[in-house]
Amino acid sequence: MAARAEVPERRIPPAARAALGPLAAVVADAAATDVFVTADGGVWRDRGGGAERVPGLRLEPDAARALAVGLIAAGGRHVDEATPCADVRLGDGMRVHVALPPIAWGGTAISVRLPRVQRLTLDRWGLDGATLTVLRAALVDRRTVLFTGATGSGKTTLMAAWLSDALASDRIVIIEDVAEAPISHPHLVALECRQPNMEGAGGVDLARLVREALRMRPDRLVVGECRGAEIREFLAALNTGHRGGAGTLHANSLLDVASRLEAVGMIAGLGPEALARQAMSGIDLVVHLERDGAGTRRAALGRLALDERERLRVEPLPGGGA
Repeated sequence: MAARAEVPERRIPPAARAALGPLAAVVADAAATDVFVTADGGVWRDRGGGAERVPGLRLEPDAARALAVGLIAAGGRHVDEATPCADVRLGDGMRVHVALPPIAWGGTAISVRLPRVQRLTLDRWGLDGATLTVLRAALVDRRTVLFTGATGSGKTTLMAAWLSDALASDRIVIIEDVAEAPISHPHLVALECRQPNMEGAGGVDLARLVREALRMRPDRLVVGECRGAEIREFLAALNTGHRGGAGTLHANSLLDVASRLEAVGMIAGLGPEALARQAMSGIDLVVHLERDGAGTRRAALGRLALDERERLRVEPLPGGGA
């Protein structure tokens, strides 16, 4: 990655600032990408070089629990002993996850994922010329790209930067569990899942939202994270004329993408052979991101292929790096 430029303090809407309470000053740090509260009440932040404890700030158990409940309520959801885990979006792309006892048996756990104050463009990612050339060509040629990597590797941010360069006339429809992709585009339709209410009714999952999105005439269909039944709907869409979209997938390495797709496909009821055929036909390029301990991100490129057993594999492509 290129050297970090000086950026202003993160702007936090008043309602979100009130909900964040003692975390507001830490979240306002423009360099922070993640803020955590651990079971012992310690507050940690990641400013690009790994998690570090915030000195002089510690929450008592009751205060940590009250903070967690308030954050989830501010996002329009509910968390208690019956529903001890919840995920919400606050402000402009801030993502909050909490876990209460007894699930978090040591004490309340809070995780806050923060969007960049200055959104990265493809040019500012620090990717090598060969990788940039491939990504730009994929956008122009309407190829479907799967961005992969571990949590915090930057796959969602890079996907957003790539889609932000699409033609203004392209209608982008993105589906996410919790909205966080910072796509800057004049014709963007963003859909977000909804949890069931306390009676178990009213839930809207990713798979349903993919089906709804197909009725919106998308030029580019995007699934924020492929992890379950939605992969079936997504691949079906990619194989019926919806080209040039994107998705993200958690994977440890470029070569592990094939096995991860198979595992997700099994959740959706797709056997390895059916998954392989649909993925090969629907996904044109795999971009895998890794982040080292210093915060430097590197990209590796690949394409899907079949092995001798008609199972999915990934062929590395030239280029990739930072």
